[in-house]
Amino acid sequence: MDEITEVEPLEPFRRWLDEAWRGEPNAHAMSLATTTPDGRPSVRLVLLKEVDERGFVFYTNLESRKATELFANPHAALCFLWKSLDRQVRIEGVVELVGDAEADAYFATRPRDSQIGAWASDQSQPLASRTELERRVSEFSQRFGNEAVPRPPYWSGFRLIPQRIEFWQERPFRLHDRILFVREGEEWRRERLFP
Repeated sequence: MDEITEVEPLEPFRRWLDEAWRGEPNAHAMSLATTTPDGRPSVRLVLLKEVDERGFVFYTNLESRKATELFANPHAALCFLWKSLDRQVRIEGVVELVGDAEADAYFATRPRDSQIGAWASDQSQPLASRTELERRVSEFSQRFGNEAVPRPPYWSGFRLIPQRIEFWQERPFRLHDRILFVREGEEWRRERLFP
C-alpha cells in the first residue's frame, strides 16, 4: 500500500494517476460537480487533460450546461475513482478559463474528427435526430476540407485551482486512509482524517 508522506498534494496525485494508467483504461476520467443557478447539484464525467502547479484542466463547449453553471458559480469539485487500486481523490476549488494560446495548442492536438465534432455539436442543446448531427458533421467536414480546423470561438478549457485535495485509500475493515491537503495561501496544510 502506498503511504503519502509528501507535504504537498501534486506529487502523490501524479504518482497515483501514473499507477492508475496501468490498470484503468480511462484513468483520466473524473467526475465534475457544479451547481445550477438555483443551487441544485449537477455532475458528469469529463477528462483531465493537464495537471500542474496551477491546477487541473479540462475542455468543453463554453455554451454547454457545465460551462454555463461554472460561469454562474465558479466553485466546483472533481472526483477520481480508481477501483483497480481501491483509491479515490477528491478535489475542490475555483475554476478559471485557460488562455486562448493554451486552448489553441490543445485543440490542435485533438484528432481531426474531434475537432469537426466541436464545430458540429451545439452541446447540451436539444437535437431532433441523430441524422441532424451527422448532417452537421458532414457540413463542417466539407467546410474545412483539407485545411487545419481552427478552434471554435465557443470552445475552450477550464482550470480548477485546488483549495482542498483529499486522498482516500481503501483498507481492511473499513479503516481506510484519508489524507487531506488544504491550501493556506501559497502553502498546503496536511492532515489525516478518520475514515
